Amino acid sequence: MAERRPIISAGGPAPAAPGARRSLPMPVRYAINAALVLVLLVVGELLISGGAINRYQSTVVEQVGIYIILAVSLNIATGYLGQLPLGHAGFMSVGAYGCAIFVTRMADVLGIAVRDFATGSPVAVAVALGGLVVGGLCAAVAGIIIGIPALRLKGDYLAIITLAFAEIIRVVMLNIDSVLGFELTGGAAGFTGIPGYSSFLLVFGCVAVVCFLIHTMMKSRHGRAILAIRDNEIAAEATGVNTTYYKTLAFVVSAFFAGVAGGLYAGCVGVLQPAYFGFMKSIEILVMVVLGGMGSMLGSALSATVLTILPEALRAFSEYRMIAYAVVLVLVMIFRPQGLLGSYDFSLSHVIERVMNRDFPWRKKAAPADAADGKEVSADAER
Repeated sequence: MAERRPIISAGGPAPAAPGARRSLPMPVRYAINAALVLVLLVVGELLISGGAINRYQSTVVEQVGIYIILAVSLNIATGYLGQLPLGHAGFMSVGAYGCAIFVTRMADVLGIAVRDFATGSPVAVAVALGGLVVGGLCAAVAGIIIGIPALRLKGDYLAIITLAFAEIIRVVMLNIDSVLGFELTGGAAGFTGIPGYSSFLLVFGCVAVVCFLIHTMMKSRHGRAILAIRDNEIAAEATGVNTTYYKTLAFVVSAFFAGVAGGLYAGCVGVLQPAYFGFMKSIEILVMVVLGGMGSMLGSALSATVLTILPEALRAFSEYRMIAYAVVLVLVMIFRPQGLLGSYDFSLSHVIERVMNRDFPWRKKAAPADAADGKEVSADAER
């Protein structure tokens, strides 16, 4: 019997085995996704600037992007962490008012006109971006204040305390002017005079950045710790995971992105009223997450898109549109209780890799026959 000797390579990468699966390098994956996002942004902006999409339709599209951010941010606490908070509208309101106050005050100090925000001058864009960061930080601080005591509770108790927090925020926004003695939020009359700094590029640029940051966080060790807490909190704590820290981290990150979405909403509508950020707004965002699938970012984005466009598309049937809206939700929950996509998340790079490896669904059906043939050949060889 011949002695087998090890193969000594002279250097360089080893040749791939004949049956090895080819994969894309990580920089190539990011480059493909970035190019796709850039193409979508350019096409959307060209359609709006060319008049193919009117002002009303562009406003609806911007609100779709805002609700996508709200849904995927709530998905961190609900789908990935496994908790049930009902105070997302409160974080949205904190971010909306914080961003609006910052932008209006800085516009007065720097002498930025409303037209500058509409035309997108560099100074106006910088102030708008700064306002989004300020709004997100204000919401994150609120998330820390409520998250540390609230996340010691679970289930219905957590839902009740976060719902109470959202109502406290709404009442504070409604009455804080009379307590301070000067106008800050506008009270029941609303906060007016907000420049229209939100645009298609800004909103969907934020959507791309938020989705990228959430995806990156959930693929890191912090994300794995959050998922471990969702699967079994006692086992995660027994293996050394600081459950209080990671639950608070997920809650604060979720609140920060909700504040960013609130800041974009303020620039989109131009008027803020505390009544808008009530209990039903939190329920509406939660429905988007549950309908799309707990833990699925793509599902949250799809359901946010459908549930934002559907009421607007049914305005011609104003007397029946909310009935149709409710019937759609009931049917989906009956026939698809795990949500539209369950926990599935789409990956363009995985699709490209499957094409590269000719891993098509219709080829899997022939796999058992091939395996049987292989067994027969090996049996013949043994004989």
